[in-house]
Amino acid sequence: MRLLRSTDLALRVLMRLAVAGESTPTTREVAADMDVPYTHAAKVVAELQHLGLLAARRGRGGGLALTEEGRTASVGAVVRTFEGDGDVVECEGATPCPLHSACRLRGALKRAQEAFFASLDPLTVADMVAAPTGPVLLGISSRP
Repeated sequence: MRLLRSTDLALRVLMRLAVAGESTPTTREVAADMDVPYTHAAKVVAELQHLGLLAARRGRGGGLALTEEGRTASVGAVVRTFEGDGDVVECEGATPCPLHSACRLRGALKRAQEAFFASLDPLTVADMVAAPTGPVLLGISSRP
């Protein structure tokens, strides 16, 4: 299974903020740290803020901070939110699959997708930044 770019970035932003300590990097700084376009980072940050996983303050002294809910958030739940609950394959699109009524593949892929999510459910954002990841994240920061 391949994650959407926004899902990947959401997880990396949460992980980056989990090691930020007292600093509050801006969306622009996080985008630079992650080497992604600012506009893409801004959309992901807005969704994470809407979900209550991070707090954003504007203006001088503003920036991004991980909330406690964000620190303890299930990686599986974050992935589900960003990926959606759609099927892995499109069976009923513009040209519906002729096997649709008797297909066993769709169910097997749905079970595999759920197993993928379930394997991520027990992991939290805090778990993802345990050594050796946390120190590496600190090292890529563009802030002095």
